[in-house]
Amino acid sequence: MKKLLRILYYSLAGVLFLTGMSSCNDKKFLKVDQYSLLAADQMFKTADQAKGGLVGCYTMMLPDNTDGDWGIKPNLFIGGHPTMDTQATGWDKDWNQQNWTPGSPELLGGWKHAYNAITRCNDFLAGLEAADNAIINADLKKSLDGQARGIRAFFYMWLAKAFGRVPMLATGENYINTPAKARAKDFAEMWDFIIADLKVAADELQWDPLNGEYGRITKGFALSYLGEAYMWKAYRVPAEATADYGLAKTAFEQVIASGKYELNKSFTTLWDPGAVWTKECIWEEVLDEGSQWNQWSNLSNAHNWMVQFVACGSLGGWGTLYLSWEWWSSYEPGDKRREASGVTGAIRNIDPAWKSTTNYGYHPYLQQSLTVPDSIDTHYHFSNSGEYAPSIWTNKYWRSTRSNYQAPWGSQQIYYKRYANVLLDYAECLFNLNGEGDATAWGLIAKIRDRAWGNLEVGNSAPLTSIYLPYYQQLTTFFNGNGSNPPMVSPTTYPLPFNSTPVVVPDAQTYYTQLKSTKGFTSPVWLVALGQERRREFNAEWCLAQDLIRSGFIQDHITHNYPKGVGYPANNPLVRDDYHTYRTYDFNLLKMDMPIPTDEILKNPLCDQNAAYK
Repeated sequence: MKKLLRILYYSLAGVLFLTGMSSCNDKKFLKVDQYSLLAADQMFKTADQAKGGLVGCYTMMLPDNTDGDWGIKPNLFIGGHPTMDTQATGWDKDWNQQNWTPGSPELLGGWKHAYNAITRCNDFLAGLEAADNAIINADLKKSLDGQARGIRAFFYMWLAKAFGRVPMLATGENYINTPAKARAKDFAEMWDFIIADLKVAADELQWDPLNGEYGRITKGFALSYLGEAYMWKAYRVPAEATADYGLAKTAFEQVIASGKYELNKSFTTLWDPGAVWTKECIWEEVLDEGSQWNQWSNLSNAHNWMVQFVACGSLGGWGTLYLSWEWWSSYEPGDKRREASGVTGAIRNIDPAWKSTTNYGYHPYLQQSLTVPDSIDTHYHFSNSGEYAPSIWTNKYWRSTRSNYQAPWGSQQIYYKRYANVLLDYAECLFNLNGEGDATAWGLIAKIRDRAWGNLEVGNSAPLTSIYLPYYQQLTTFFNGNGSNPPMVSPTTYPLPFNSTPVVVPDAQTYYTQLKSTKGFTSPVWLVALGQERRREFNAEWCLAQDLIRSGFIQDHITHNYPKGVGYPANNPLVRDDYHTYRTYDFNLLKMDMPIPTDEILKNPLCDQNAAYK
């Protein structure tokens, strides 16, 4: 008899406890008892057991199951590095050069993790369908079915966006009873399968999560991903594009009209531990610091080593994530998303327009220096074990604690979809349906930019400070109590100042018309605007590469933002003194479909390889 592991769903549920401090969100969170085994025929004997069984599907959102790097490496390497806006050293640097192969371990890890999750959902859905309606009432059954379909669709979308066509295991199928299965015969079949799951989930689920437990799939999740799925089908099946963009538009309009979502007042605070599952969040992974802050024994609550992956190498990082100067230089004056997303070294002869008043040679959240006295190279490109990478590091994921390999844990918010994604996706649908002059679409871009320049912060400084500052005061107390030298200073204001007066935001259509001419982009102005805004808004988030691919902007972006052969060769020491990323390869759009992992090709004789890797 098969058994399903029932695992405590601690972290994705979202409450943070760091040295006694809890999230300001007064909400219930999805939690069950730890580590008991349920036989498959036992799982649906009671309603509580059915809800517990579904937790075995939810837990696959976390990074500590099939592949310990889930939630960072497979996601970043597929969703970030192909854009070249995120970069790496060591063996990871192949992901900036289209040198990934069918044997790349990150591909296999992500593939196995996703299919493990899908298998759990398939088993759960089969058992739920057969369960006694007298034991699990119709309303609960409907909710559990919708949630499981939402999880399955989430992982199928990850696979479909990463690999193109993939094998589609249906309810009751897994790689034990279906060891060989061909990929979907065409993109229409694959995306129709995913769309069907999301349509059912949208019908079955409510806007608020079951029992008020944030971390559960909701109608807003289902409709947001449904809209994106229609957009992917439009990209893959051009003959049906107009109809699919129309269906996507309808899905997004329901999300917007629901009133359940809104942009955070400050873009800057989105990655702070002070609040989770805010109204901007549609789906995220929240890693709880736990009750034993920064202890190796605390393996259960934050097992993804995010801080070590992303921090500066001289301050404990491992070289997995740097940010490019091409990205840093893409911001207009006044756009606060740059400082909210990254910190730089104290660069010699830096372009004055790129010299941050808050993040130049300094990490304002962690009060750590990024200058020569602290042994950090101050060239444009940082030397990490003899390899050069940009002297820019994310502070989306490196802000909740200082990096320390001996004490690796730190709380994190890892977004998969925000309300900002929905607004820009909706704008893309409108442009595709109505053309470049669509005023509503430009208005949505203006809304994103208004928040980016800090205008939503005006009048909200006090509540924002009360929510987000206490964590950094507590962080100071913790490090000073553990011998920080020099001592940290307890902040009295938020590390990056909030706006107190409104500012004028440049008109997007005017600005991007000029940028298109200056850069030589070949895309229409509206697509340049969406592509560049997404680069600024979603840097180091797992959606960026896929958004640029699906929208049709990725090749234009690489060609003109990272021109081939510009700057110093990568093996030239002078590369340190040049902001350019030296691109040697010819961009190949076919390679945006990752290769099917070798392990799958060998074990599944019905599965063939993608065209670029045959």
